[in-house]
Amino acid sequence: MIDAFQTLLDLGGTSLLEAASVFLRIGAAMALLPAFSERMIPVRIRLAVALAFTAVVAPAVAAAPMPMEPSGFVRLLGTETLVGLVFGLALRLLVMALQIAGSIAAQSTSLSQLLGGAATEPLPAFGHVLVISGFALATISGLHVRIAEAFVNSYQVVPLGQLLSPDTLADFDIAKTGQAFSLAFSLAAPFVIAAFIYNLALGAINRAMPQLMVVLIGAPAITGASLAMLALLAPFMLQIWMAALDAALTDPLGMP
Repeated sequence: MIDAFQTLLDLGGTSLLEAASVFLRIGAAMALLPAFSERMIPVRIRLAVALAFTAVVAPAVAAAPMPMEPSGFVRLLGTETLVGLVFGLALRLLVMALQIAGSIAAQSTSLSQLLGGAATEPLPAFGHVLVISGFALATISGLHVRIAEAFVNSYQVVPLGQLLSPDTLADFDIAKTGQAFSLAFSLAAPFVIAAFIYNLALGAINRAMPQLMVVLIGAPAITGASLAMLALLAPFMLQIWMAALDAALTDPLGMP
């Protein structure tokens, strides 16, 4: 009876260590994950979501060898936290791409100050609309399932306890940051082109008719045109962003 109880305790201790090791990676990633880590979500909800992800992911990676000595777990505290932050950063940069695209579009069309303080972060209205729409589209498309799958797959790319080298991290950050800015400029390109054509036409009209107050006529025109463009182009912009998010979730820790 005592031997059976001791065996049960050993199994429980091993399972607890496995869950704690998985939680280190998931808990660190939860600080940056899109939709789940926003400041508008209470901390208790975020903690509950992290525990739920741990309960889903831990059985799938239970076959990984776990260090039983305290020093081994201290090593995991550093390596798994770092991997989790890199995991979350790869997805958070895509959210920043939407924010940058909204800021570029708003600055180009003179709408950068419209409802600038409506969000928890100082975003223009364009950025706020795109980010909230992106979160809504991602969550209804099964974001939680894709993130759980990505967590499980991350252990195949970076096994438990593996330390990422500084060179690998530097190349990863540069590549992901470049992709985020490239995506942001691509999404905002129609607004930049429209603003260029608008300013070119405004300059030509002002040169031809100096007495005409072209700003009073042109400001409402660019405002209305930019809002109409946002209504028409937002679905296509979000489709492009969702494709980039799907690619990142397929291999969030893919190192260049």
